[in-house]
Amino acid sequence: MNIIINSFILVVNKRYNCSIMNTIKVKIKMLAISRGMTLKYLATKLSEETGITYSYNSLLGKLNRETLSLKEAEAIAKILDYKLEFIDSK
Repeated sequence: MNIIINSFILVVNKRYNCSIMNTIKVKIKMLAISRGMTLKYLATKLSEETGITYSYNSLLGKLNRETLSLKEAEAIAKILDYKLEFIDSK
């Protein structure tokens, strides 16, 4: 599924000659949609996972400002059945 999403992002970037599709907001929204989830539902699940209250607006604000912490990103990945990993680029 990740390959499909990345391919879609590349096509949109090329077509519209921009990199707006590379934002964390768009990627998380696409991953959530691929799992049949809305951001509102994701915020609810994130609250349950972390014990911190997240509303749709607070999650959307973090995504818009790109201020999501690594801990929050890992929790979102877990909720969406993904994992985050650092891969050596060399």
